[in-house]
This record gives sequence, C-alpha cells and structure tokens, in this order.
Amino acid sequence: MPADLQFNGFSPETISFFLQLRQNNNKPWFDAHRQQYDKAVMGPSQAFVEALGRNLETIAPGVHADPRVNQSIFRINRDMRFSKDKSPYKPYFALLFWEGQGAKLECSSFYFHVEPPNLLLGAGIYIFPDQILRAYRQAVIDPGQGPALSRAVQAVQEAGYSIDGKRYKRVPRDYPADHERSELLLYNGLTTGYDSVIPEVFYTPELVDYCFEIFRAMLPVHRWLVQLTAGLDKLEARK
Repeated sequence: MPADLQFNGFSPETISFFLQLRQNNNKPWFDAHRQQYDKAVMGPSQAFVEALGRNLETIAPGVHADPRVNQSIFRINRDMRFSKDKSPYKPYFALLFWEGQGAKLECSSFYFHVEPPNLLLGAGIYIFPDQILRAYRQAVIDPGQGPALSRAVQAVQEAGYSIDGKRYKRVPRDYPADHERSELLLYNGLTTGYDSVIPEVFYTPELVDYCFEIFRAMLPVHRWLVQLTAGLDKLEARK
C-alpha cells in the first residue's frame, strides 16, 4: 500500500470540519476549506476503505471496497433537486462496502456513517427494490429460507444490534396474516445497526478492527441477503 494510503486513524480535524460545515453550509466556505476536507476527510477515508476492505474480504469474499467517490465513498454534495433544504453539502460522511453483482444500493452492504457526535455502523439493504421485495416475501414464508432468516435475525439481536426495516402495519395482501413469521412480512428493507458516540478508537488505526468485529457480528443477516440477491442475479443471467 502506498504510504499516503496507510490508515492511521481519523483526526479531531475530521470532526471539526463537519461541525464548521454545519454553520457554514455554502460553496464559498467549502471552497476555502477544500484542502482541509481533502486532508482530514478524503485522505483517511480512502485509506480506511482499503484497510477495512481487506479485512472484510475474509468474511465476505465478494465485497466491493473501492476508495473512489461514488463508489465506496459517498459524495459530500447533496442532491437538492427535490429537497426544500437547499444547503449544498452533507454535514456527515459515509462509506459503503457492498457484496453482489447488482447496483450497489440493491446489494447487501456494510455501512459506515459519521455525523458528529455520532458514529453509525450497519449492514443490509435499506429499501428493497420491487424485485427483491417480492423475492424477500416469498423467502420469509419459504420452509427453508424463512427459518434461516429467523435464525440470522436472532443471532444479530443476541449480539446486541438492532434489526430495522419494518415499515408496514399490515401483512401484504396474498400473504397469511397468521404466518409464524408474519412480523418479517412487515419489512420493506432489512438492516442491522449500531449507533454510538464517536469512540476514542476513531482516532487510531484500531478503528479498522473495531468496525470489523461489529460487522462480523452483523454477518448472519448480511449473508442471508447476499444469498437472496445472488439467486435473483442467476435468474436474470438466464434471461
């Protein structure tokens, strides 16, 4: 790895940049502080993607860890086309490590999000596209895939992490409301998450191991979703 991509931790300047951005969310301020952004946010983010990506490959062999903007590194620019909020920049930074052959936001992913004073780590698919939603619902009631999902969810919850994605109040039409896994039919996405105050390890190289161990605990849900979407990819390839 080139020396400039050696991950040594983020810095207090990383947090300072976003706290200042909240108060000065405009292009002139950002342009004047672009060097700080590149040094304190982009540089360590690229190194972190490389380092954590190598670790994740040991448990998720197909993971994509690409240290480029619009790949594993989300753009800082906000999409203002349909928003009443016209501030041009996101007051946070986020990284994504996805596994699968489809569009990255349609694959199960490991997610890293820093929005001072909090750090959020997660895994899964936030919102299912229609094709995946249909496959997910069929899998929930499937006598093989359904119990495997229940076991995955239970394992992640027992490790101390949340399960999210429940957005419906009623079981969808054509599915049995009294099914033993009817609760899972109320989901239109499936994620597991961990939210905390930014820990001291954030400023050290050990952040890689810290995140890896949390992602490893979230792996049962991630793997179940990877298998689900891989089945869809195979069907698509046969067409």
